[in-house]
Amino acid sequence: MFHRGSGTTTGLLDPETAAGTGAATAAGPAEEGLLYQRCRWCGTSTFHRLLCPVCAGSDLRTERSAGLGVIRHATVVQRNTPGARNVSLVEMAEGFTVRGRVSGPLVAIRTGDRVQLTTSADPVRHEPVFKLCEEPFSGPYAGSWSGRH
Repeated sequence: MFHRGSGTTTGLLDPETAAGTGAATAAGPAEEGLLYQRCRWCGTSTFHRLLCPVCAGSDLRTERSAGLGVIRHATVVQRNTPGARNVSLVEMAEGFTVRGRVSGPLVAIRTGDRVQLTTSADPVRHEPVFKLCEEPFSGPYAGSWSGRH
């Protein structure tokens, strides 16, 4: 979920901030980003939690993600939408996993692909939207491998 810089865990759970209608809308585009929590006691990173999943500590500090991640699971959903859409679990470089959408052709989105957080958010579900960091290989020999050297 995209949040504007609130600096506290309370801001992450505030529905007005999550929807972009609260006081946080005064922040510029540079303040947008994916915020997550890190436990001050054990250092575990987590996304949108009240307690640390490892030590159950409640002393969580809010940090901003760099936005780089790897797709750990991707699926295509065709219900409740006019067309097929992608839903993926992305493991971020900071160590937490988030559910989001990867933009691009559905056949090009695979487990293990590197992704970058974009500045836009899914308008309906308010989930983060990612883009592929690398395009699939499309050189002169793509698809023409015959096993000969």
